[in-house]
Amino acid sequence: MTLIASLTGCSAAPPAPTLMPAPTPALKLSNPHASREAGKVFDYLVDGIGKRTLTGQQESTWASGGARHELDFILDKTGKQPAILGLDYIDPKDYDALNVRAEKWYKEEGGIVTICWHWGAPDIGTGYKNSQKYFDVDAALRDGTPQNMAMMRDLDIIAGKLAVLRDKGVPVLWRPFHEFSGTWFWWGKSGPDNFKKLWIKMHDYYTVTKGLNNLVWVLGYTGEPDAKFYPGDAYVDVAGADTYVKDHGSLKPLYERMVAIVGPKRPIALHENGPIPDPALVARDGANWAYFMTWHTDFVTDGKSNSVDDLKRAYGHPRYITKDRLPDWSADK
Repeated sequence: MTLIASLTGCSAAPPAPTLMPAPTPALKLSNPHASREAGKVFDYLVDGIGKRTLTGQQESTWASGGARHELDFILDKTGKQPAILGLDYIDPKDYDALNVRAEKWYKEEGGIVTICWHWGAPDIGTGYKNSQKYFDVDAALRDGTPQNMAMMRDLDIIAGKLAVLRDKGVPVLWRPFHEFSGTWFWWGKSGPDNFKKLWIKMHDYYTVTKGLNNLVWVLGYTGEPDAKFYPGDAYVDVAGADTYVKDHGSLKPLYERMVAIVGPKRPIALHENGPIPDPALVARDGANWAYFMTWHTDFVTDGKSNSVDDLKRAYGHPRYITKDRLPDWSADK
């Protein structure tokens, strides 16, 4: 009892309770109705920030009927397979076969699927070359114009393909409009304001109207991230950048530029790369890439961008998660 308390006949006041900081809400998917499968993949990426980086490989099997050139090469040289398989809606003749490969990779092999779309200018036609042609985005964003009708037709075609994967329970790291901060694809030629309108248009149409609840929305910058192109947290789940530098450094400056735009708590991916960043440097520098995605063909097989020793170092390092180390997606938790 203190002197003051003894003089007044009262006991000392109890100490004030220690106030605990409010817990930080878990990062949620931009689609509140996202599927359980999409949520599990996203939560795994969020939980791994700063602890692990998933290996990824883009394929070149567009219409060959099932050959797995890059995957077989990596397996032969390392005994491992990437955690993430990159696919591309680039050739309409391959759309259905792509979906078969995606379903097999996730449901039978336990891997994660990411899909991009080299979207040919809607009023010209499909294919890589046409994705670099001019398309009047201003007109396309006005209902009822010829450009708008062409754009909506293409959106419906790809929505139908993604719906097949949805109905089969396959989540997709969906990366549309990639490299939008450059000017080589039509969706980047019209500048940041129109790009943001395009992104939000697709996001709302696919999630609300089409019910594509299996998508995790991946925003893929070039190696020159620019905040003016960011459509907002309500429309983005994973953000990233790509670069084809010649060395195997950690790319920490590029990672920090992405953090400056989206913050450190959102998964940030190196969604296209040539040389694979050295995992020891990534860990040392705190370049907390959620995953990398090595581009196809020569970037993995010619021995120049990535030697066999580079592949072995990456696929054998504990920081880098290969397919065999992924969780069982069919488990309840």
